[in-house]
Amino acid sequence: MAEEQHQEVHRSLQTRHLSMIALGGSIGTGLFVASGSAISTAGPGGALLAYVGIGIMVYFLMTSLGEMATYLPVSGSFSTYATKFVDPALGFAMGWNYWFNWAITLAVDISTAAIVMQFWLPEVPGWVFSLIALILIFTINALSVRSFGETEYWLSLIKVVTVLIFLVVGVLTIVGIMGGHATGLSNFTYHKAPFVGGIPTILSVFVVAGFSFQGTELIGITAGESATPEKSIPAAIKQVFWRILLFYILAIFVIAAIIPYTSKDLLGSSASDIAISPFTLVFKRAGLAAAASVMNAVILTSVLSAANSGMYASTRMLYSLSLQGYAPKTFGRVNRRGIPIMALLGTTVIGLLTFLSSLFGERIYIFLVSASGLTGFIAWLGIAISHLRFRKAFVKQGHQLSELRYHAKWFPFGPWFAFALCLIVIIGQDLHSFATLDWQAIGVTYMSIPLFIILYVYYKIRYKTKMIPLDKVDLTQSHHDD
Repeated sequence: MAEEQHQEVHRSLQTRHLSMIALGGSIGTGLFVASGSAISTAGPGGALLAYVGIGIMVYFLMTSLGEMATYLPVSGSFSTYATKFVDPALGFAMGWNYWFNWAITLAVDISTAAIVMQFWLPEVPGWVFSLIALILIFTINALSVRSFGETEYWLSLIKVVTVLIFLVVGVLTIVGIMGGHATGLSNFTYHKAPFVGGIPTILSVFVVAGFSFQGTELIGITAGESATPEKSIPAAIKQVFWRILLFYILAIFVIAAIIPYTSKDLLGSSASDIAISPFTLVFKRAGLAAAASVMNAVILTSVLSAANSGMYASTRMLYSLSLQGYAPKTFGRVNRRGIPIMALLGTTVIGLLTFLSSLFGERIYIFLVSASGLTGFIAWLGIAISHLRFRKAFVKQGHQLSELRYHAKWFPFGPWFAFALCLIVIIGQDLHSFATLDWQAIGVTYMSIPLFIILYVYYKIRYKTKMIPLDKVDLTQSHHDD
């Protein structure tokens, strides 16, 4: 069967898919499990401040991405934008950086799925579940874009419904209708609350909040396979803002009101601490006995959904890198069902190897996971820079802003705010290690930065690229870069 070298990906994702993907992308184990550790670290006020700050930044980033993605919907969005609007070397480094991040995240997610399953079946070895999860996710992604969209839609719906039920139960518990006595808001002023540990601790919680929101930028990647990008993307972005507010800010408010920040139960940070997920604790307080088992099932769907998105995002990024000539040609091949199958296989192999390293070489695994740590923030920085350049070039080349289908709010405040906050978070990731000059910890925490710089410098030296002058930026809206 002679396949076309350049068959395109299929534009079959609908608005409901995109909205759910954007939403589901940002509700994950970060909210269900790690939110507790944020409260215990910085107190209820500190945690809320961090989540509100990152939430606002993510919203502005989404509007920046939305403006570029409605103008130029492509599959590997921000790597392409960085290439076109800033400097090919930046696009190259951002694309590979992002692909690496998601391929590693995929491995982390399938390992986590095994931990979650062992809650019910402790006698089955974990790798069995991980293998099943990987095969399942590979199959969903290999069938069609549509099957990815549908799966993500339903998995995300489960997460959304859980959060809504949680909010209702939580509010009823706070006012005393469920769970006996009203807690009111006394925990907000308990001991040193609401702010514990001052600015350094709040900064460290910014990172936890940032991780929780990673995945919202998937809207940009799905743009290339959206049936109606000019309608779906603005709709999805508008909803992101309200959802961040509703889900994150309210959920953290409820947890902080019901469980004092000094509670040891809030320290759980991984999916193995399911019995002490803040959600489980709140449901138990309200007198719902089956809480742990139900929450475990929800966390399982959330982990699978994260792995599903991760597989999709990294496959599309690799496909896009190949189209731009940054990766081997073979990864640009698309089969008759519109799936970049070689890119999917390539990503699966990396996910599998990373996962195997968690079984055999714990140190390599920890190294890989920490190496992908800050890559999400680096991608966000790149989006902000690309948007600033896009707008400048657009105006410089005599275009009217009225030509844009979607306008980023409050330009240029949004991208500058995102740029500054990302930098602060990246630098403030581990100030403690700098104070004590713990070089090993510094190396592990900041590893993604030198990796990114190496990619950037390698491409720059090899191809002698320059920053593209504003009047030379290519603003043509061709659907294909052959």
